Amino acid sequence: MAARDMTGMVQTSPQTERLRILMTAAEAYPALEACFLTARDRISAGFRVFDPATTLRSPEAREIGERWVDLIVHTLARGVNFRIVIADFDPVARPGCHRRTWRSVRQLLAAGEASGRPELLSVIPAMHPARVGAVPRFFLWPRILRELNAEARRLNHLAAAPARATLAEMPAIRDLVQGRHPELRARRWPIAPLVPASHHQKVAVFDGQTLFVGGLDLNDRRYDTPDHDRPGEDTWHDVQLLMRGEVAAEAERHLDEMLDVVAARKPPARLPTLLRTLSCRRRWPSFTMSPRTLLAEIEAAHLRRIKEARQLIYLETQFFRSLPLARALAEAARRSPALGLLLVVPGAPHSVAFEDSSDSGARYGEYLQARCVKTVCDAFGARCFVMAPAQPRRSRAEGRETLQSAPLVYLHAKVSIFDERVAIVSSANLNGRSMRWDTELGISLDRAEDVAALRRRCFEHWLPEDADPDCFDPASAVTAWRDLAQANAGAPPEARRGFLLPYSVGPARRFGRNLPGVPDEMV
Repeated sequence: MAARDMTGMVQTSPQTERLRILMTAAEAYPALEACFLTARDRISAGFRVFDPATTLRSPEAREIGERWVDLIVHTLARGVNFRIVIADFDPVARPGCHRRTWRSVRQLLAAGEASGRPELLSVIPAMHPARVGAVPRFFLWPRILRELNAEARRLNHLAAAPARATLAEMPAIRDLVQGRHPELRARRWPIAPLVPASHHQKVAVFDGQTLFVGGLDLNDRRYDTPDHDRPGEDTWHDVQLLMRGEVAAEAERHLDEMLDVVAARKPPARLPTLLRTLSCRRRWPSFTMSPRTLLAEIEAAHLRRIKEARQLIYLETQFFRSLPLARALAEAARRSPALGLLLVVPGAPHSVAFEDSSDSGARYGEYLQARCVKTVCDAFGARCFVMAPAQPRRSRAEGRETLQSAPLVYLHAKVSIFDERVAIVSSANLNGRSMRWDTELGISLDRAEDVAALRRRCFEHWLPEDADPDCFDPASAVTAWRDLAQANAGAPPEARRGFLLPYSVGPARRFGRNLPGVPDEMV
């Protein structure tokens, strides 16, 4: 048997790529911890969410402490350089996310001091430099004031000391409000800036040789197991890859240059193994709501692979809202009469299912998803099946957080598999924002054995242990998955097999609302 290191990967030379597929945080977090424990020289990372208070999971890491902050102190104390870019957020539209980023920054800097080697730590909170133009902001001015006043009221309701502590972790808010606590209010002029894009990547590189990449950020909310037996609002399905070889060096170069690229200080380097979405600030943004797209490699790869597919396309995505991709799939269905499509999406967006959101962004996103699902279903007919995962148990709740009387399994993975030839795993959802605006990173797998391994892991995850072989055959998978999901829908939740149920587009269509003039990429 081949020797394996702490990460679970087969030991090999640095020049040879090796792949490990990690399903859910129960597999991914211990692997990430092992990479920190075995790093020798440097770690470079970029995450949307990186919470140092996250619980450590592996026995080896828990010998050091209970939280990720303990592992970071240990890593720095060993003499390992750690550089991390954490996404920062629009303080008007996402004040909670903005505060979360700066809380993480504070905790990481404290870890650097506790390690005795703060010079080895570089923490960069990075807000995307693109801004909504002055003309759209003028028309959005009343809403901007409402949002800022709502945050000011929240701060005013806190006692003085907690309000000061909260504002200390929201540096971009401080310039947008005026007055003193408890009489804070929105500053009416100048109109607050709006940030249309963010850094959505989830990537870490260790010693320039090992790459951790996919859809998973780091916090306790994202922890789940392959059994998905937690309360519905605590489930979280994701897929991450651990790889070795030249792809890691390319990802490290991407992290090194990314901030200069999005600031338009330098062009993006050619990195042939990676797939990226990169955008920058427009030079004259007065009338626009969007950044300028620099690279749309993830979208281009999907369009190319959709066109080449002949048997079966399998997609797992948090959002299916990209009209260009939906139209490309529809065209592929008309061009290739033997082509089938399996699409796995969550039963409802997180904000709608678990936060009861009814804001315009949530409704516009559901409108787009209903359109995209209808487009592909009309084109493929019986050769397409759209499904959503749910737990095989009865829910006490009702509404969008359930599906066929069962709690949702929230799906956050970003996996696309085309026949038995190519697969894409990335941080990008199948929506316009991920395809053209946000900073995203992914990898295309083109080794037949890697594609086969990923497809089997994905299929086995959702199917029951005694699934019929037809579920794994590209020629029969669509019919077999539909039959299984429909049988589950007709059975009591406790008697269902696996996690699959038919996705109903009706709730999204009824809830959704079009926003004419608003770019599809906004959601």
